[in-house]
Amino acid sequence: EFSEHKDYSPGDEIRHLDWKAFGKFDKYYVKQFEHESNLRALMAIDASASMAYQSGPLSKWDVACTLAGALSYLLIRQQDAVGLAMVQKGGQHEVAIRSSANHLQVLFEAFETVTPRGQTDLSALAQTASERLPRRSLLFVFSDFFDEREEGLRRLIQLKKQKHDITFFHVLDSAELDFPFKDTTLFESMEDERRVEVQPAELKDSYLAELQAFIKTVRLECSKADIYYQQVRTDQRLDASLRQFLSRRRERRK
Repeated sequence: EFSEHKDYSPGDEIRHLDWKAFGKFDKYYVKQFEHESNLRALMAIDASASMAYQSGPLSKWDVACTLAGALSYLLIRQQDAVGLAMVQKGGQHEVAIRSSANHLQVLFEAFETVTPRGQTDLSALAQTASERLPRRSLLFVFSDFFDEREEGLRRLIQLKKQKHDITFFHVLDSAELDFPFKDTTLFESMEDERRVEVQPAELKDSYLAELQAFIKTVRLECSKADIYYQQVRTDQRLDASLRQFLSRRRERRK
């Protein structure tokens, strides 16, 4: 894949000379190409407003981007190609899949350009991943999976039929998992206009039961499709989350 030009130096492959550039500038330039990588990977991140939720030092978005950045670093260090897709309802930001050394900085800069907003759209995330990964690749999905439309999760899981090696990072805030609220609390949706004032003590048990049922469903569907699932808490050390993934991946490959 063409990357850039460089001045010709003795020893360079003559077959890579750009004769059109020579005719225009009367100077020899050599086309440089990116090496074909063993692996192609896409970091697909849910950029909806709910990913901005934050009860501690890091939001779900911070955790997702940091883990995606760390994995991108490891892949590019071994000369694999990495791309990025950050998707929200009605919009997305993409970075092409490349393996050059300076591509890592392009990815890191992209994380800083997107602000989570709008509604969760897992179907759009699945569509983008399908279009960006035409052949067998690695796919990492970072999301809280809070999409009211059931077909969104189903479409993501169906990507396994394209023979991709898929990992779901289920990123959840510690407050979402533990529901530590005690006093009368006004809960406001981050993705629409819904708001409700409740007594947390009256709601906690039913909320936690429903949340655990939801998590169990996502985990079970991943297991059926042979998709690796890992829950990530925002109050968990990020290096611990990364080590857990790498350790379990090594075990799965034995």
